[in-house]
Amino acid sequence: MDLKGKVAVITGAAVRIGRSMALTLAESGADICIHYGSSKQEAEQTCQEIQRTGRNAYTVSADLANSKKAATEIIDAVISKFGKVDILINSASVFENKTLLDSSEHDWDSHLNINLKAPYFLSQKFAKAIHSGQRGHIINLVDWRARRAGVGHLPYRISKAGLVTLTECLALELAPEIQVNAIAPGAILPPPDQDASYLEKRAQQIPLRRAGNPDDICQALLYLLESDFVTGEVLTVTGGEQL
Repeated sequence: MDLKGKVAVITGAAVRIGRSMALTLAESGADICIHYGSSKQEAEQTCQEIQRTGRNAYTVSADLANSKKAATEIIDAVISKFGKVDILINSASVFENKTLLDSSEHDWDSHLNINLKAPYFLSQKFAKAIHSGQRGHIINLVDWRARRAGVGHLPYRISKAGLVTLTECLALELAPEIQVNAIAPGAILPPPDQDASYLEKRAQQIPLRRAGNPDDICQALLYLLESDFVTGEVLTVTGGEQL
């Protein structure tokens, strides 16, 4: 896919990796719909930064916990603003360290709704918006831990494991018009409640002996979007940590 003139909608695009992906696609010539939940100021700043590059950008707020309603609001907004949509990136996520014994029904619902149910219905609305002869891409942000057992982050792991399965199923169902892939980041940014020392400690367990950065994810994103022959894949970007 030549990204020039394409329209991408990115959930959680106001901050962190979502923001980096939005700026990268804009630099490659795409127009961007920036979804945010509560980060209005950051979303507007990202929008202005993209507009300074000469590309079009637009912000839309929607509560992904109300998944189907949010999906309708987001896709309808991008179609109304840009007249089409070519790329859907499901980046927004809840990440909390809950075990079976200390998790509540709210913990379960928030992770499953935002991390899995919202991408499901966004993908449904996106697929219906792709017209005959148009090529589309869906990219899901998952996690390398979604494909192996572990202690902690249980609702999170289950939601991301479901998103991996959704990626593979949609790659079959939506082919050949829409390619569907996923990126599984490793240690890229510290959690919001941690500082840089968190990544320094993680780096000791990574074969390449360093943490990654958002540029590593953006390079993976561009590879998947520019490829015409990759679908149903999970591209792991971890420095070998998954091994």
